[in-house]
Order: sequence, then C-alpha cells, then structure tokens
Amino acid sequence: MTASVTGLQTRLLTVPLRRPWGAGVPENHIIATTVYTDDGGEGYGFAWTPTIGAQAVQALLDHDISQFAVGRSAEPEVLWDQLWAHLHEAGGAGVTTIAMAGLDLALWDAKARRAGQSVAKLLGSRQDSVEVYGSGVNLHYSLAELVAQAERWVSAGKRAVKIKVGKPDIAEDVERVAAVREVIGPGRKLMIDANQRWDLPTTRRALDLLAPYGLEWLEEPIRADDLWAYSQLGRHLPVPIALGENVHTTYRFRDFIAAEAVDIIQPNIVRVGGITPFRRIAELARMHSIRVAPHLLPELSGQLALTLADPAWVEDLEDASFGQLGVLTDESPVTIEGSHLRSTGAPGLGFIFKAAA
Repeated sequence: MTASVTGLQTRLLTVPLRRPWGAGVPENHIIATTVYTDDGGEGYGFAWTPTIGAQAVQALLDHDISQFAVGRSAEPEVLWDQLWAHLHEAGGAGVTTIAMAGLDLALWDAKARRAGQSVAKLLGSRQDSVEVYGSGVNLHYSLAELVAQAERWVSAGKRAVKIKVGKPDIAEDVERVAAVREVIGPGRKLMIDANQRWDLPTTRRALDLLAPYGLEWLEEPIRADDLWAYSQLGRHLPVPIALGENVHTTYRFRDFIAAEAVDIIQPNIVRVGGITPFRRIAELARMHSIRVAPHLLPELSGQLALTLADPAWVEDLEDASFGQLGVLTDESPVTIEGSHLRSTGAPGLGFIFKAAA
C-alpha cells in the first residue's frame, strides 16, 4: 500500500559563498525540507535560490504546498502532477516550481531510503561516473584572477572549463577567452556563458570573434524567455547553443527543441520542480538526440546525470558545492576526482542540511 504524506517542515538557510558571485551575490539561500509519511518514513530535500524569492518559496511550501500534500499519496510522480495543477493559479513556473522541488526531492529521498538505495540506483544508474567541467562566476574577476582560476582547473585535472563573457566591450571578452585558451591548451574543452547579457546582433558579432577559439558551446547569450531570438540565430552556427537554467517547464523545453533553437539543454533540477519533471525533460531531449548537461548543484545534478543514457558534462562550480560550503551534516554523496564524478551510494539523495549555515 502506498504511503501518505503526514507532514512537511522547512528551514531557511542563508549560506555565505566562499567565492562571491559578484558584489550583489555574496550568498545563496537553501530552503531545507523534511517530509513525513504515515509508514514512519522521512525524506530530506530542498529548494534553492541564489538571491531572489527565498522567503516566498518557503511561504508557499509552509502554507499552500504543505496543506495540499498532507493526506495524499507520497508517490512523487503522482503528487507532483496534482500539486502543479493546484498551484497553477499562482503561476505555472518560477517560484511555484522552485517550491515544488522542495517537496518532490524530499519524496524521492524518502522513497529511496525506504528501498535502502540511493536515488540514482532506484531510478536505474546507467553510468559509473560522469564528467564534470570546471566552472566559475568570474565575469567580475580581473584577467589575472581569471587566468589563475583556469590554472587551478588544469592542476585539478579538469578536461573542460567554462568562463563568463559579456563585458561591455567584446574586445575584452576576446582577450579573456584567448588567455584562458592559452592556459588550458588545445586539448581541453572550453565553454562560455553570457548569462543573457547580449541581444541578437551582439551574439552574432561575438560569435564571429570568439568561435575561432574552439568553443564547445555558447550558453544563454540572449534572454532565456526570447524563443524567437534563439530561433533566429539559425541552425548552422559555428558554436552550439546551450540553455535551460532559466527554462522552467517541460512545455517550454519542448518549444525550444521544436524550434531547433538549442543544441544542449541545461535544466536546473530545482528550478524545473524536482526530479519528477527533470526526468521528463531528459526523456524529451533523448527523443530528439539532444544532450542534457544539468545545471549547478553537483550533489544533486551529478547523481541524476548517472541515470542518463548519454549525459553531457556536469557543472562543478569552484568552491560552491554543498560539501565545500560546509552545510551538510555528513560527507557529500558524490566524489569528484579530476574530471569525474561518482556516487558514494548513500541512501536517498544522501545528504541532510545542518540546522544552521
């Protein structure tokens, strides 16, 4: 008989970053969740937002989501669809899906713990390890700081790295990309991320100047909402287009794929609403021969990447994993050595957040 939800608790943690993501982002926010079921089970999950909306996410979990979930099936895929329909009046994505992830992740954790397995094993691991790339929020770094970061990635054994672009003068972006390419050499992959800073003409101009440096992908050059602009970039660009960290629903991923506007998708598992919708998005990508590179949160993204048939790289943001930030009660459920991430096999998601950051 399927267990039912009997309660949901939340805690808001504000976590200082070891390497601030710019003057306005010195910290991240985690809404740690615990779900209780009528068979005595517990599950631990979280919602997450770097800067905006943490209190709104927690309020949605504490009131609308908790009240709706209690007494209903603890089967995550069943409850997710019911909850999404219930919350849709408040919006089908954004704060609603981020908050939904807090419940969905906890339900999957409880289900895997009940089975005595890791979530990856419960879902069916396809890989023993996945490759990670060194990443950094580094547009505010000086050129010397950026070069030093690239040197650290090389020393750590990373076979691929990603840097930010989007300086006011594209010539400065060219200088920075060229410097990093010189540090990492021709044998490592180099990705760039514009974080939605460009418009369509600027993107085309930037690609003309940056493509010669052998780019693996260009990430989010234009506002993530602007499907029309991405479709106008064309299907035969010199650099593949990656996006998805600011795309929130299966339907929206479908629209970008159908428009042939994306080459690599990067769903953030929390922002799309948890493991349940992430799996649907990954299957949609597989049906269209598009690779999936989960965005951020390697303790979570890495475990889910192990379940994919052909995952792309997993993002390893320098000094920003939960383990490195010191917010977990136990060891991280994943290990990263060189360019490879592996699961420790800990039950459930394998991590619980400390009472305080």
